Amino acid sequence: MSEPSKEELLARIAELEKQAGTRKKGSLEFRVGEKGGVSVYGLGRFPVTLYYEQWNRLLDVAGELKAFLEENKSKLKLKTTE
Repeated sequence: MSEPSKEELLARIAELEKQAGTRKKGSLEFRVGEKGGVSVYGLGRFPVTLYYEQWNRLLDVAGELKAFLEENKSKLKLKTTE
């Protein structure tokens, strides 16, 4: 297999930049990884990856998690919006 030409590489870079520009900042993106985990991109620098059963367990206690977060809000580090 031959290596792509400079023009092909530049075209590919332009295409990827165009795709990256269309994604809204702060939006979440979901992907299925090679090992079958579901990754959430857009929460921070690195994706959060859990398997199907783990996501379901987390979603089952979403109400409890929200309550816990509110109860402990004064102890948590919060991002300030400026």
